[in-house]
Amino acid sequence: MEWNSSRDRKTGRSGMNPFRLLWFVIGLCAVILAALGVMLPLLPTTPFLLVAVYAFARSSDRWHAWLLSHRVFGPIINDWREHGAINRRTKTVGVASMAAVFGISLAIGVDAVILAVQAIVLSASATFVLSRPSPPEFTTETKPPA
Repeated sequence: MEWNSSRDRKTGRSGMNPFRLLWFVIGLCAVILAALGVMLPLLPTTPFLLVAVYAFARSSDRWHAWLLSHRVFGPIINDWREHGAINRRTKTVGVASMAAVFGISLAIGVDAVILAVQAIVLSASATFVLSRPSPPEFTTETKPPA
């Protein structure tokens, strides 16, 4: 698989220079962490996606375009970039996952100090997620059904 189908912006040559390779690796790591964040409530998804799109914009036009057009990640990135928003479904899943993790910790008898730290971190995370606005119902990308 070709990492980048475009030419180096400064030299006009195809391929990766060390800096573009570094940005590409950062982008890949961020995408992996974002994918894990979809499943793990303490690992955020949106910040890692924003890092990935930033890194790919500096390393690979192909991967940058792929991420922006991705079925799952693309809308999350676009909502954040255009509106600083998190959609309702993502908020619901995120906060429900946080509550589930805390409930599991209670059920298995995790130490009180760890429960306290979890409660503080999860409460702060949930507050942040819930305080973000929701994106508009219909944007230029998604038009209302006819």
